[in-house]
Amino acid sequence: MGERLGIGPDTLRKWHKQAEIDAGSTPGTTTDMAAENRRLRKENAELKRTNEILRTAPAFFAAEPGRPARS
Repeated sequence: MGERLGIGPDTLRKWHKQAEIDAGSTPGTTTDMAAENRRLRKENAELKRTNEILRTAPAFFAAEPGRPARS
């Protein structure tokens, strides 16, 4: 069937294996869990970037020229 659709046997095998995992009949990472992991990794990277910006912000604003000195 895959030949008629232009799909290689390795691709069909991978899809079949993932379908078994998603159905719970084979152990492994489900499609939903993989998507959640990707989302969380992206969110984690964004939070790390934000934290780095916030860590460096005080030094940036303290060195701003023309800013009145605090007494």
